[in-house]
Amino acid sequence: MSVITINSSTFNQEVLQSDKPVLVDFFATWCGPCKMLSPIVDQLADEHPEVKFCKLDVDQNPDIAASFQVMSIPTLILFKGGAAASKVIGLQTKAALEDFIK
Repeated sequence: MSVITINSSTFNQEVLQSDKPVLVDFFATWCGPCKMLSPIVDQLADEHPEVKFCKLDVDQNPDIAASFQVMSIPTLILFKGGAAASKVIGLQTKAALEDFIK
């Protein structure tokens, strides 16, 4: 499964109303660590079909980022049942992210 790019208008439908856990990658196009994290998130999306993976550009969607207190990027938030269940900030290893989504 591929990573879905979401925005303010698709956030509720793709994340909050999802019937399975959703990992949202809050990123910016100019962010170096975000670029390094992106292929790891892509790999995880292919290997974990039980989780939906989304990316949200914080520069284009500051309202969503602010509502979840995203102050630094990359920030990954795991949503379960329409609520933010856990959050991790900064560049992560693939192994750390696998533990995070379990």
